[in-house]
Amino acid sequence: MARKRVLSGTRPTGRMHLGHLHGALTNWVKLQDEYDCFYFAADWHALTTEFERTEIVKPAIREMVMDWVAVGLDPERSVLFVQSEVKEHAELYLLLAMITPLGWLERVPSYKDYQLQTGRDLSNYGFLGYPLLQAADILMYRAFGVPVGEDQVPHIELTRDVARRFNNFFGEVFPEPRALLTKESKVPGTDGRKMSKSYGNAIELCEAPDSITAKLKTMMTDPARKRRSDKGNPEICPVYDLHKIYSDAGVLQWSAHGCRTAEIGCLDCKGALIPKVVDSLAPVREKRRYFAEHPAEIDEIIADGNRRARAFAQETMGLVRAAMKI
Repeated sequence: MARKRVLSGTRPTGRMHLGHLHGALTNWVKLQDEYDCFYFAADWHALTTEFERTEIVKPAIREMVMDWVAVGLDPERSVLFVQSEVKEHAELYLLLAMITPLGWLERVPSYKDYQLQTGRDLSNYGFLGYPLLQAADILMYRAFGVPVGEDQVPHIELTRDVARRFNNFFGEVFPEPRALLTKESKVPGTDGRKMSKSYGNAIELCEAPDSITAKLKTMMTDPARKRRSDKGNPEICPVYDLHKIYSDAGVLQWSAHGCRTAEIGCLDCKGALIPKVVDSLAPVREKRRYFAEHPAEIDEIIADGNRRARAFAQETMGLVRAAMKI
């Protein structure tokens, strides 16, 4: 029996970091065992917010795919492709725009939330319409599910609404995809905020051990611990959040107890964390180094993924055009 399909994508705006690894990529790797997976570099999506520095997008695609393969995405089991290389996405986006009420897009929570968080004026059509472009991406591969975090669930609900509306107008073409919720891992950046390239607080997957060590040594901790003798609260400490990802139960207990009683200092706590992070990324760095030295292999992986994605997209658009009688 044919396996069900899942689809997800990431905007190429730079190298991947620990937030990407634990927020999405580790789950993407696991999904390969159960589903036919389509993973894409969402370069058109990147343009909705990076329209003033478009030069960063194209170079970031290869960097990102190198990170994907280095963490375990297998081009034999997953289709790794670039959104803009499959022009059918733009066609489906256009056709879906004809039947999508404007109010559906204006109600997507992230439309206003992102502008408030960044303080940027993003009152352009592309940014308003990106949830519909995302819907076109998903529906193009008639995906069973989309691995997302809680914040992306409204986008999947919009996709379901658009699929239902299209099917009601023109006949059954699209399944209604479901959100495959990804278990959220709290990955703080070095300043305590959510890890993000835009905040300048990220640890990249290919970062050198010395650089990782330097960043973690200066990482923010519980602000109440101004002196070595001050007692702290591990539950509000970003370093302890990383311990939850990388350390075993024994180290977690040692870290929490030592923090609350001031038996250990913050540098002691960081010292136990640093080698775990560095060692965990060693195989990723090695594999990525190989592809950095053999970029043609990554280019071929992308070209092959584009061919496979394009073939599926052409099949879908044949169904769409027939249903719409155009």
